[in-house]
Amino acid sequence: MSDERTPAPDQDILAEIQAEVAHDLEEERPPAGGPAYQVVGALVALVVGIGGAVLSYGYGMGTLRQPGPGMWPFVVSIAIALMAVALLVVGRGLTDSEKFTRSSVLPAVGLVTFIVLALLMPVIGFEIPSLLLCVVWLRFLGGESWRSTIITSIVTVAAFYFLFLYGLRIPLPHLF
Repeated sequence: MSDERTPAPDQDILAEIQAEVAHDLEEERPPAGGPAYQVVGALVALVVGIGGAVLSYGYGMGTLRQPGPGMWPFVVSIAIALMAVALLVVGRGLTDSEKFTRSSVLPAVGLVTFIVLALLMPVIGFEIPSLLLCVVWLRFLGGESWRSTIITSIVTVAAFYFLFLYGLRIPLPHLF
C-alpha cells in the first residue's frame, strides 16, 4: 500500500515539465503594458471595425434571404467595433495588456493585406487576391514552408470559392 502523501514518480516528472513550460512562457512574454495600451488597442480595433463596415457596405448588403457579398463582413465588422467600444469603457481599469514589441507589427501587416484584398477583389476578382493573402499570411507572417504555404493556399481558396459561389450562392466578383 502506498502513502497518499508521497507523489508518484510520474507526477514529479509532470510537475517539473509544467514548471519548465511556465518558466519558458514567462521568459518569452512581452513586458506588461498598462491601461494606456488597452485604450490604444481598443482604438485600433475600433478603426478596424468601422473601416471594415464601410468597405463591406460598398460590396452590397443584400437581404437576409439573399445576402450580398458585404453582409457577413459587415456583421463581423460591427461586432469588432462594438467590442472595441466595450474595451474602451472597461479597458482603463484592466492591467493585463502587453507592451508593443516588434511582433506587434504582424497584426498590422495582416490588416493591411486584408485591406488590399478588399480593394483588389472588385477589380480582379476573388481568386488572385485571396491566394496572395493566404501566401503572405502563411509564409511571411506565419513562417510556414513554401510547400505548406502553396498547398494550403490553393486548397483554402478553392474551398472558399466553392463554399461562397456554389454552396451559399453569394455573388462574389470572380474570374472563373
